Amino acid sequence: MQKFKEVIVAVLPITIIVLILNFTVAPIGTDLIFRFIIGAIFIIFGLTIFLFGTEIGVQPIGTLIGSTLAKRKNIWIVIIFGFILGFLINVAEPDLQVLARQVGIVTGGDISQISLVIVVSIGVGILVMIGLLRVIFDVALNKLLTIIYAGILLLGIFSPVAFLGIAFDAGGATTGSMTVPFILALGLGVASIQGGKESEDDSFGLLGLASAGPMIAVLTMGIFSRADVVGGSLPYDSVAPKGIIYPFIQEVPKLLFEVAMALMPILVMFFIFHILYFNLSRKQFIKILKGLCYTFIGFVLFLAGVNAGFMEAGSAIGHAAASLEHNWIIIPIGFLLGFTVIFAEPAVYVLNEQIQDVTSGHIRKAVILYTLSIGVAIAVSLSMLRILVPKIQLWHYLLPGYLIAIVLSHFAPTLFVGIAFDSGGVASGPMTATFILAFAQGVAEAIPGANVLIDAFGVIAMVALTPLIAIQTLGLVYERKAIKRS
Repeated sequence: MQKFKEVIVAVLPITIIVLILNFTVAPIGTDLIFRFIIGAIFIIFGLTIFLFGTEIGVQPIGTLIGSTLAKRKNIWIVIIFGFILGFLINVAEPDLQVLARQVGIVTGGDISQISLVIVVSIGVGILVMIGLLRVIFDVALNKLLTIIYAGILLLGIFSPVAFLGIAFDAGGATTGSMTVPFILALGLGVASIQGGKESEDDSFGLLGLASAGPMIAVLTMGIFSRADVVGGSLPYDSVAPKGIIYPFIQEVPKLLFEVAMALMPILVMFFIFHILYFNLSRKQFIKILKGLCYTFIGFVLFLAGVNAGFMEAGSAIGHAAASLEHNWIIIPIGFLLGFTVIFAEPAVYVLNEQIQDVTSGHIRKAVILYTLSIGVAIAVSLSMLRILVPKIQLWHYLLPGYLIAIVLSHFAPTLFVGIAFDSGGVASGPMTATFILAFAQGVAEAIPGANVLIDAFGVIAMVALTPLIAIQTLGLVYERKAIKRS
């Protein structure tokens, strides 16, 4: 019931804003608005069940596997299982599948869905492996991030411009609702073996490193790819008679399969580790299996609400608002949607719970949540400005943004550096990957001269960037307050 109350408070703001926009500046039609309301109901119940399931199922598995790997103190076991876990979990990440499918459509198959998923998953596997080794060998997170992002910026110079938005969007989309709780718990499990203050600091950062893997992989793919991907479109369809209930009926069977595939690698790894290492009691074993069942049911309901209700509504609102004579209105609308959408991101709550637990309540959930909201609001409004003004390119934001984030990492408290880079991945979850990306695509389709591939893709990248700056700045504020108190 506690989670149910939290979720209602989380989902209501964006629902109310969309309803107000529909009845004022951006009408989207009766069928679509009813689908949106049904989608909101699906999201509320789905997110509640999902969060309960991850707490008693997915997170314990990640923590157990992480601590087991660290206890073995065998570098090759960490390397092999780190890569396998990162790769398998990411292959089945629904957020990544959604993004890859959209990229395939927009590029006319020049970048196929399967090739993008495999390339991105290899990147995640490698960086998860490196992240686990970092904790074991006690390598400073800010130094490793500096090297990795210097490499990303270098690759970005040589990679075709069309791959830039896809690469940074993939970095955000890859850390979705299934990947986040598992990788967070995996990092916590490995760090807990170290003990002491370092355990608290090292329990964050693995997710931030994992989200850098897709950027490196896709930019490298762009350099070596012969595909001449220069643009594309995702035609806005405002007249297709889909009805109210039919899209949900159509979506659920596909989601049952997708979510089953998402959970299968975790389930298989759990059985393998249980037989070889865990030796859990029957009660603990059944409790974790129940948690996975709850996670499955909740995730299907949540994604059905997002895909059948929220996604098309986002595209329609973006298209309607951008078609107005005073289309600059999309900038404040983007700010409002960005501020409220973060409240409905399931992985944000998973991260916030871990932050509060690890720091024994020293860092309150509400502080992190509102800091993230402001960061994401700025990110979406800047993305809308970029679509309106063709001269502003994505790298004009990303280059200075990541330079600021890396510089801050050398001054902010270590704990906040890890939290910040984890938050970047967490903020760009399924709500952002579907609703906000769809909103940006609707806007790009309506603005003359805008290109969906180059202008709309990149909004997830911005959402993944701004939390890095916002949370590290919060860390500096915390540090200053602590100095004053002492």
